[in-house]
Amino acid sequence: MIEKLKQFIDSTNFTKALTVTFAAVMPVIILSQFDLFQMGFALAIGAVLTYPADIPSNLLHRTRGLLTTSIIIVVCTLTVNLLYNIPALFYPVILLLVFLLSMISVYGQRATMVSFSGLLALALASGHVQQGWDIVIYCGLVWAGGLIYTLTSIIFNYLSPHRYTELQMAECLKLTSKYMKQRGHLWDTHANTEKITRKQLFLQVELNANHESLREVLLRSGSNAGNSNRSRKMLLVFISLVEMMELALSTSFDHSKLREKFSTHPKVITTYQNLAYNLAAALKNISKSIKNKKKYITIHQLLDDLEAFDKAIRDYENERGKAATEDVYLLTNMLHYAEKQVEKIKIMERAFTLNTAIKDMQGRDKDMEKFLTPEYYPLHTLKENLSFSSTIFRLSLRLTITIAIGFIIGALFPLQKVYWILLTIIVIMRPGYGLTKQRSYQRIVGTVIGCIIAFGLLTLLHHPVIIAVLAIGFMLLGFTFTAINYRIGATFVTIFVVFVYSMLNPDIAQVIQYRLIDTAVGATLAFIANHFLWPSWEFINLPVFIRKSIEANRNYLEQISKLYNKKGSVPTSYRLARKSAFIEVGNLTASYQRMTQEPKSKQKQQPQVYKLAVLNHTLLSSLASLGTYIQSHHTTKASDAFNVVVQAVARNLNYTIALLNMDIQAEEIQLAQKEELAARFTELKNIRARELQENHLTDEETFKLKMQEAQLIIEQLIWLNNLSEKIVKAAKQLELGK
Repeated sequence: MIEKLKQFIDSTNFTKALTVTFAAVMPVIILSQFDLFQMGFALAIGAVLTYPADIPSNLLHRTRGLLTTSIIIVVCTLTVNLLYNIPALFYPVILLLVFLLSMISVYGQRATMVSFSGLLALALASGHVQQGWDIVIYCGLVWAGGLIYTLTSIIFNYLSPHRYTELQMAECLKLTSKYMKQRGHLWDTHANTEKITRKQLFLQVELNANHESLREVLLRSGSNAGNSNRSRKMLLVFISLVEMMELALSTSFDHSKLREKFSTHPKVITTYQNLAYNLAAALKNISKSIKNKKKYITIHQLLDDLEAFDKAIRDYENERGKAATEDVYLLTNMLHYAEKQVEKIKIMERAFTLNTAIKDMQGRDKDMEKFLTPEYYPLHTLKENLSFSSTIFRLSLRLTITIAIGFIIGALFPLQKVYWILLTIIVIMRPGYGLTKQRSYQRIVGTVIGCIIAFGLLTLLHHPVIIAVLAIGFMLLGFTFTAINYRIGATFVTIFVVFVYSMLNPDIAQVIQYRLIDTAVGATLAFIANHFLWPSWEFINLPVFIRKSIEANRNYLEQISKLYNKKGSVPTSYRLARKSAFIEVGNLTASYQRMTQEPKSKQKQQPQVYKLAVLNHTLLSSLASLGTYIQSHHTTKASDAFNVVVQAVARNLNYTIALLNMDIQAEEIQLAQKEELAARFTELKNIRARELQENHLTDEETFKLKMQEAQLIIEQLIWLNNLSEKIVKAAKQLELGK
């Protein structure tokens, strides 16, 4: 329990919650000593409103983002206060601001959080309206609160500058470990392949998000990545983890056939599976050492595991003789992949156990900034999204109309805190139906539980100091858990809010009553609006995600083909194509995941969509296998047959893209690629057969290496072509089902 408590306090979410709690509470405590509670409260509001925009990045980008947010908050607060008593202007202007603030989410995550802060400012300002000169003073204090939070965040960052990166790296190691363990499960005799594949797909989504966060803090221009040896070690580990994921994906086999093939010699499979499990366990062990700030100690003897697998292969070869030639080539390739994985882990182990400085990464950090999402905000991006085809546009309209209805309800009914309805709508409403439904439920449940707990505590507690201390504690817990478990976070935030109002208003029962009513009204409005006002059902967006994932896989294939033909070092374009393929396949999976949370009537063609998600993931796996082999072996000259088959696969993928785009030229693309394909596969197999017959012309080691390459390249090309044809077939079924 003590260890868990330490980890909780050391977590990123707790640190961020502590930052905002400190920045909000300290001004209130200090100014209350001089009977200036209201001023302190205004400063606290400014700090709390700025907090959402504090997302991880290098210090310069964070500071710019927070300062921009503090200005937007002041503008929103000032607008509400100036126009509140002029209804003819107030409602149109505020609703226009709601729409515009919501629309800036098109510029990415940071813009989304800035937008969220601005929307919260509009809602809160409508509940704390000032008059006359007080408007200027109040807005100034809110701005000062934002600046206090910015300064506090910078100070906390300097107190522990590397901890966020370490925790993100620990999470990346843990997720990669889980992924590797699932790969190991595939070798079980009665493995549920579909269930394991589904878990792998969803882990890929989490890993993509984690990788993006790490890229931000490790690679963004102006960070310490180039100056700090610690950061360079982290960068080396991150690169190794990305390469491990490619290697993990690259070991794509037909597990059921292989289990059947080696059923009379199960030791080969069980030895390899044990090695896979120990690779996962080693990553988990490194993750724990970073998380717990403990010295890393190697537990698993991975080199011994490699030797055991090598021995199992030799025993199998000795027992079967020449009849095992094909199988031994396959097993040897598996051994080579495992050696590469162990090599990556050894790099990570050295990074965390040796104190030597990393002066040269052998060009591995070259062109790293190209892997980041560019931070610029062109006006044409906003213009392009001003249509119903844009999810953000539909969300902005939906939110604007729902806020308008909230205002109308507040005007028609005697509700004490109308802005609570607005806050609930803003906090709950999301682009997707599933997440909005989930948050509506969690918000209502959390509010009810929080009100019950708060009422119970307040019947027992009457001393204002005790209530104030507990309120601070609940505020800290509320901000911490909001990102972890929204229902628990909503519970603690509700207790905190009720405690604060109990110090301002003695009639706490009335406060709780209105809190419950307003939350229920806001949640209901958000839920209904998401269902009826231009809903963003995933089946509408899925063709776009499918198309993008196929395009990314096609581009990855093109880069692999170029590398095989030209040889040499791996270019940045290859790694960018690989990154894009990983992300787009992950985005497709995430979209499918969201679809499963929607009503059954809206889960249109779910089996076909899932099939396409799995096929794209399998295609990515096969591509990674081919790409990894080419990178890690001295390969022979690419034959014309290889290029023809690659072109055939690319044409299949282009045909699928044309189908999804409803391009009338699609059929011509499909017919053009059929001409030489059968002959080229025959040609490749004849080359291989001829090399087998010429065994006596080459030394044994050279021959083995040549045959391993021939076997893997041919098998992967056949597999790639089969997969591309299956993708075409699945896309046709998807189109016919429309």
